[in-house]
Amino acid sequence: MSSLLSLRHYSHELLSHSHEHAQLVFGLSGLLEFEVAGHGSQVKRQTLAVVPSDAQHACGSKNGSHCLVLDVPCEDWLQQQLGRHLDATRRLLDKPAAVSLNPAQSQLVSWLAASPINDPVIAQQGAALLLASLANAEITAHAASRLPLAALDAHIDQHAAHPLQVADLARLAGLSAARFHARFLAETGQTPMDYVRSRRLQLARQLLLGSNLAIGEIAARVGYSSQSAFSAALSRHLGVTPRQLRRTD
Repeated sequence: MSSLLSLRHYSHELLSHSHEHAQLVFGLSGLLEFEVAGHGSQVKRQTLAVVPSDAQHACGSKNGSHCLVLDVPCEDWLQQQLGRHLDATRRLLDKPAAVSLNPAQSQLVSWLAASPINDPVIAQQGAALLLASLANAEITAHAASRLPLAALDAHIDQHAAHPLQVADLARLAGLSAARFHARFLAETGQTPMDYVRSRRLQLARQLLLGSNLAIGEIAARVGYSSQSAFSAALSRHLGVTPRQLRRTD
């Protein structure tokens, strides 16, 4: 890998190879047929192809194509340059993809293509800006795809006195019960019902410390049909009984 950024012309001759570093191929003009690890795409203006490290890829252009290519440096460089964008950049570079650029990203690509990218400073800063911009879009998309925990918490709190099923929460997230269970476990490290139980007991703790409600009333408000079952659950969760918790306040 000789330089971070380079301008390349692709012709009808098919190129097929792999390399140890990841690569981003930004379209400038023409149409480049691209295939990475069996995933086909077309690289043209305002788009790019993501080539993960060691991925076999092939490309060719019937009528010719000009591209800006970013040969992604080593992990040490990424850590030094990208800061909080590092994890999102790793996710971006981890799998083959065809990505559409927004107008600001496309303008940055055009500016770099017209700049002296053989200048190490321009190449370093330009590569970092491109990766950070793409990572920021990845962060936004990743956050948007996460479960709506605030809405789930509000629903649990509002219905704490009533039976709650995984299907009830899955509907809020727009997922099947099975898919919701898997996603919830992956994102929180807890099953949905363990989370509901923990949320109810935290609400009970707040009521025990912040109100004069009878323990039996608090038990009912957080979904327990008997005071003894509530006391046992709280003891397992917090290590103290309801009466002991109130005495320590």
